[in-house]
Amino acid sequence: MSAVDSPRTVLVCMPWHELTRPSLALGLLKASCVAHEIAEPATCYANIGWAERLLDAGLTVRDYLAISDGGFVHALGEWVFAGALNGPDFGVEQMADYARRHEIDLGPISRMRELADDFVSSVADAVLAMDPEIVGFTSTFSQSVPSLSVAKRIKERAPQIRTVLGGYNTEGIMGATLHREFEFVDLVLRGESDNTFPELLGALGSGRSDLGSIAGLCWRDADGIQRVNDHPGKPVGPADMRVPLFDDWFRTYDDSVISELTEPELVLESSRGCWWGEKHHCTFCGLNGSTMSYRAKQPAAFVTELDHIVRKHKVLDVTVVDNILDVSYLRTALPAIAETNVDLRLHYEIKANITAEQAATMRAARVWSVQPGIESLVDDALRRMDKGIGGARNVRALRDLESEGITVGWNWLYGFPGERVDDYRNVIEQIPALAHLQPPGGTSRIFLERFSPNFDDPAIGFTERLPAERYQLVYDLDRRVLADLVYEFDTPDHGITQEQVAPLDAAIAEWQAQYPQSSLLRREVDGMLIIRDRRFGWAARDHVFTDPRERETWVELEHGRTISGLHRSLAAAGFSWDAAELAQWLATQLEYGLVFTEGGRWLALATTPGGIERSMVRPEQPEPVLVRLEEPT
Repeated sequence: MSAVDSPRTVLVCMPWHELTRPSLALGLLKASCVAHEIAEPATCYANIGWAERLLDAGLTVRDYLAISDGGFVHALGEWVFAGALNGPDFGVEQMADYARRHEIDLGPISRMRELADDFVSSVADAVLAMDPEIVGFTSTFSQSVPSLSVAKRIKERAPQIRTVLGGYNTEGIMGATLHREFEFVDLVLRGESDNTFPELLGALGSGRSDLGSIAGLCWRDADGIQRVNDHPGKPVGPADMRVPLFDDWFRTYDDSVISELTEPELVLESSRGCWWGEKHHCTFCGLNGSTMSYRAKQPAAFVTELDHIVRKHKVLDVTVVDNILDVSYLRTALPAIAETNVDLRLHYEIKANITAEQAATMRAARVWSVQPGIESLVDDALRRMDKGIGGARNVRALRDLESEGITVGWNWLYGFPGERVDDYRNVIEQIPALAHLQPPGGTSRIFLERFSPNFDDPAIGFTERLPAERYQLVYDLDRRVLADLVYEFDTPDHGITQEQVAPLDAAIAEWQAQYPQSSLLRREVDGMLIIRDRRFGWAARDHVFTDPRERETWVELEHGRTISGLHRSLAAAGFSWDAAELAQWLATQLEYGLVFTEGGRWLALATTPGGIERSMVRPEQPEPVLVRLEEPT
């Protein structure tokens, strides 16, 4: 089929997509259409238009970001548009009650809701002015109700236009249910659509009535009966992961006042799926519902793509949205990126079992921030997550990333069946010693997510589940229907209680406050190992180790060792400790907060001068105490 015969198509990105970056989904679909000789779809970045509307009403970009970044937990972004979908009074009283119970300020959110209906009409007007035959919507996180609102308005005004929804909110049974319940949605295309979306456009453009061969598609036959192709299709291979087309987003962004208030970012992918999840699916994680199989682009291809798109758009901040970094990239793509003369700022998600050398490789490649999936420092909780890693190993990752000046984003999860408060005490007592390492953003009880092992296997413990209450505030549907439509579920609390998590919350609050003013640095000078302690809340000390046996012990503790493993490694290096003597020595280091221990493994905590050393300011800093720890103190 030639591009001139393709149906006129508009792809819409509704709130609450990020303001500062284009939609990767739309960029990939546009590129895939071009590759399949289908006319490149036009786009409508309505999320930017919505932010402009908020500014005109006296609200701010920060108000938009508060919803786009954190509103999903309470469906606040969906509720803003629920009146446009279901009627002006829908969910108002219920949300007022919900907000009181959850201590949510509805002031700015209610003002947004007053603007939503007119905005939906204006988006429909803008899309219809493009004279489309097909209008597609991408739906992830809080985009479903806004997208449905515009799709409904378009079908009311122009019934001949076909509406299509895709994105993670339509994965599996969720997409089939959405298609069944909202008749103004003509088609739902589930799963990876790089190849199936051009196939669908080609079929519609040629007048094909039989759409059953298109993997993942939900459609209606000539009698209006819903048909569903539950075959997920073959996972998209690296060769079909196109270079996204973002030109239209940059035109929209550059012409908007939003560009004067924010800085643009790029978004790319170097892989899909999760190589760890293929082996051990983390029990709480609902990502990769039908696409867990791990596929990575050839390293050279990704490096070329990154260089091309950065130079084309002249933007250096790049978020790579992979669920997990391909380990081979640490030997291939990242060293190649390090050799380029481009001052990038990359973000990646990684597994926390990195080494100090790998952290240095990332820093050299201009990886400025990572999300390492740390989740907890408690061995028992990590086993219940099936993370395949222990608390000491996670602390090692925090240490080595801090050494390289790489920003770490993580949250502490709890609420796992069988969890016991006693398992937390050892770690909570040691949190003050971690003041120089990057703290979590906070604690969070895990959600029950569709597609997660916790959801799929009730034997884990989550036997009772109902669609999360918030969905009743945005969808005018029976709860039994919502059970097949939504992603998150309410379930009785498991594991430690809110009261029991209070000491952890308090310790983390102190950690967050102390981190900017804390450092614990290890240096070697003239055969001496010096650990310079300038952590907030600890006496300023320079711990000096001159004994070769102690220095070698520190080298081994850098890796994290069990007592037996430490004895073996030291013996191989020609050193030995009496068991009681070593136990006392380790106890001394623990008292000074120089080591961390969990699950029988011991880890040295001092960072090494690497990427960027933070400037430390300590009020009324006393003179340091020199402590030679080979002598009794």
